[in-house]
Amino acid sequence: MSFSRRSPVFRVLAVAVSVLALLTSVVAGSASAHGSATDPPARNYGCHQRWGSDFQNPAMATRDPMCWQAWQADSNAMWNWNGLYREGVAGNHQAAIPDGQLCSAGRTQNGRYAAMDKVGAWQAVTKSTSFTVNVHDQALHGADYYRVYVTRQGFDPTTQALGWGNLELRAQVGRTAPANNTQISVTAPGRSGRHIVYTIWQASHLDQSYYFCSDVIFQ
Repeated sequence: MSFSRRSPVFRVLAVAVSVLALLTSVVAGSASAHGSATDPPARNYGCHQRWGSDFQNPAMATRDPMCWQAWQADSNAMWNWNGLYREGVAGNHQAAIPDGQLCSAGRTQNGRYAAMDKVGAWQAVTKSTSFTVNVHDQALHGADYYRVYVTRQGFDPTTQALGWGNLELRAQVGRTAPANNTQISVTAPGRSGRHIVYTIWQASHLDQSYYFCSDVIFQ
């Protein structure tokens, strides 16, 4: 039996396939749960929080264009907001991740998160220059360390790709026991306007490194 693409039966089947693909993606993301920076939110985590229940809304294209391009590029980057990591880096983060690819962890997971590197006006949260980074350790991996970098004053994330030379280490926390949420106190004196907060979480359970770009506006 064959169906015309215009027939009601074909349309019902197409919708069913789309729903099944979406459910499969969500289940896969849950099965491989790890964690993310939730405040200030990592780019893909923020896109999931704002649009996960309404990701097909065309209004996103004008209201949140950077998230829109990310959803169009690979929706799994948002459904798997907790899986932006690399393995086997052995602490050599700068060697493993080229300039311009910091937000995707060097196009990890076969490029799934590549849209996170896109330069533009990502939605940003307002922070003072003394703030806290919250990392949600969903899988209770614990940490060998956390490192939090902030872009130098004069860097413009709306027009410039992020490189290691744009970052200054502003906080570091050593070995941390597993906990659902870890808070890291950060100071970024002399900053104002748009910046990127870049967090590296070196998990304790194996050589697994997480990388988060969070967009902020310092006041």
